[in-house]
Amino acid sequence: MYRVRKVVAVVAAAILASGSATISACAPQPADVGLVKADGVTRVSVQAADYAAQREALNASARKLGATLLADGGDAANGNVVSSPAGLLIALSMLRAGASGESAAEMDSALALPIDGRDEAMNAVLAALEKYDGDPGSVDEDDPPRKPVMHAVNGLFVDKGIPTGKDFLATLAKHYGTGVYPVSFQDEAVTKPAIDQWVSSNTGGRIKEAPAKYDPDNTFSLLNALYFAAAWQTPFDPNDTSAQPFTKAGGEVVSVPTMHGGISMAYAEGAGWKAVDLPYAEGFVMRLVLPDGGASGVAGAVPVSAEVLSDVARRLENAPVGMVQISLPKWDHKTTFELRKVFETLGLRKTLATQSDFDAIQQGMQLTQAAQAANITVAEKGTIASAVTQLNGDAASALIAEREIILDHPFHYEIVHVETDMPLFTGWVADPR
Repeated sequence: MYRVRKVVAVVAAAILASGSATISACAPQPADVGLVKADGVTRVSVQAADYAAQREALNASARKLGATLLADGGDAANGNVVSSPAGLLIALSMLRAGASGESAAEMDSALALPIDGRDEAMNAVLAALEKYDGDPGSVDEDDPPRKPVMHAVNGLFVDKGIPTGKDFLATLAKHYGTGVYPVSFQDEAVTKPAIDQWVSSNTGGRIKEAPAKYDPDNTFSLLNALYFAAAWQTPFDPNDTSAQPFTKAGGEVVSVPTMHGGISMAYAEGAGWKAVDLPYAEGFVMRLVLPDGGASGVAGAVPVSAEVLSDVARRLENAPVGMVQISLPKWDHKTTFELRKVFETLGLRKTLATQSDFDAIQQGMQLTQAAQAANITVAEKGTIASAVTQLNGDAASALIAEREIILDHPFHYEIVHVETDMPLFTGWVADPR
């Protein structure tokens, strides 16, 4: 079936409030790309305690998305995967704000989203992260900051020739703080550099281009960017880093640079796993989950399930903090995902196919592309990670160590915001090289 785009005289700029600002203070932008907001709408403040149940539901949804992303694997041919379930959940929540009919019901069911208070709960999560907001471009990635930088930002590029729903834009402004950029997608020479600059400046240059291939037929591009930089609470001594064996799934043993230290942290064990919350200097932990298996190489071939991760989170929340001797490989990984495949796995088939359920966003809009790019660097001083999620549409119509964890075979990791328990990044280390 052919889809015909209608020429519409009413432009998005007439729907949005007038006003302009550059996309980034870090670099000059094309002159005709300005930032505008929904008319008369400001970001609202919500009481996080009023949406505790909804936030728990969002965390569970994020872990389901994380497990699905890791199982998909993206373009990681060597088995190493890094993803951002939080970034994908934020992007899908914004898309859900403009969904109706079967697609809305499908998204609520497949993602187990809270029916009431969904946007307010996400607002509370984003507000909690704002305590650590900062400019990714100011970070010295060779020396991660003691006060973490957790930059979370949302953007929406819409075609100036296609009307965009007032209520949809108002919800994004009210709860997601989303900047809206009216552009001409047909003018690739202006719009593609503007989108790529938004991506690069909001990830400190770690991701230089939008993850989805540019398509001039699109009329809608929704983006979420996350950037994280933090020093460990207790840095690893580089003098204690040495080459150590790491047993890959299947039994092959490779030699990898491995950090060692005795660190005070929460430790828990369960059926078939052990886990720790390795603390950053403030506000965040790296949750490390090691399946049983060791040198046998039998375990660790498949990423940890969402159900196990929920069990891990519950046990670590109540676990005592004590000295743990840890051996942790260094790694530097990146992954890109074709998210339409992930959506199909989740059962979002109507969401992918509909030409009517997103009319509240743009008349006749259909999702055309969905992609994510993520990367992470873990070393002695700390961690740097970034991710961009993009959804595009086309409108037509000092203690003695009591325990030990040696991560010497495939393991799962998450970067978790302590206050909300939201998994911001999650990944699988199959081979740290």
